[in-house]
Order: sequence, then C-alpha cells, then structure tokens
Amino acid sequence: MELESVITELERNRKVFKETLADMPKPLIHWKAKPKDWSLLEIICHLVDEEKEDFRARTEHALRQPGTPLKPIDPAGWVKSRNYSEQDFEKKVEQFNKERQISLAWLKTTADLKWDNSALHPEYGAMPAHSFFHNWLAHDYHHIRQINRIKYNFLKQNSGDSLEYAGNW
Repeated sequence: MELESVITELERNRKVFKETLADMPKPLIHWKAKPKDWSLLEIICHLVDEEKEDFRARTEHALRQPGTPLKPIDPAGWVKSRNYSEQDFEKKVEQFNKERQISLAWLKTTADLKWDNSALHPEYGAMPAHSFFHNWLAHDYHHIRQINRIKYNFLKQNSGDSLEYAGNW
C-alpha cells in the first residue's frame, strides 16, 4: 500500500475508535469474558502507549536511525505496571485521539524519507520502516475486531438472547 492510503486508513481508524468507544456504559468499560482477557479500558490504554512508544516511535527510529537497535518496550507488562485498569476511560479515548492526530501530522511529512531503512528488532531482526508502518495499520484492525468481539459478547451475556438470528459470529 502507498503511504497516502495507509495514512488515510489510520485517520479513518482514529474516527472508528473514537466513535465505537464513545459513551460506553460503565459496566462494559471494565467487562471481561474471561479474567485474563483485556477490558475496553485496558485496550484503549494499550492503544495510547502503542501509538506513542511503539508504532510512531519505532517507525521514526527506522527512518532516522537505520541499522540501530530499538529501545525495548513491554506492552504486555504495561497493563499492570501502568495500572491500566485504574485509568479514566474517557480521558484515555481522548488521549488516543490526540496522539493519533500527532502521528498523522508527522506521517504526512515523511514522504521523502527512505522507507526501506531498517531498525534492529530484538525478535524479528532488521525491520524496515514500511513494515512498522503496515503493522501499525494491522494493529488497528486487530483491536477494532477485539473491541467488537467484547461488545458482542457483553450483549450476548447481558441480553439473555442467543443472537443467532444476527448471523454466525
């Protein structure tokens, strides 16, 4: 995909996250189908941190500091170390929206950079900037699907209906 079309999709997803997480009922914000699952609150906290410290930072690192190792991050560990479950949901949704806008503004300045430049990932080895960029978009899709699954399962549990008429999930 071209730079411009991925940027367009990231912008579209900014709106999707903002709208799909707006005015959530309080019980849904913390609800989990299983204790080890993530809640909507934990997901939006993760998205904020990933926006700043993973995808934007690592894409920029690959573009501007090719051949150098990435700063270690711990997204799974942040859930507890950063107390995701204690954060303010609405503030985190707004923070994600602002961080994504910062990312989009920056991305629009990168057309002339070398997208084949790679950074050294501890697990995947040399990763080009375009891979971080495309995975950024894929990460959005993953969490949009996850959010919809949580909302569906919450509805199924709390409606008392089978939801079979809606179609196969």
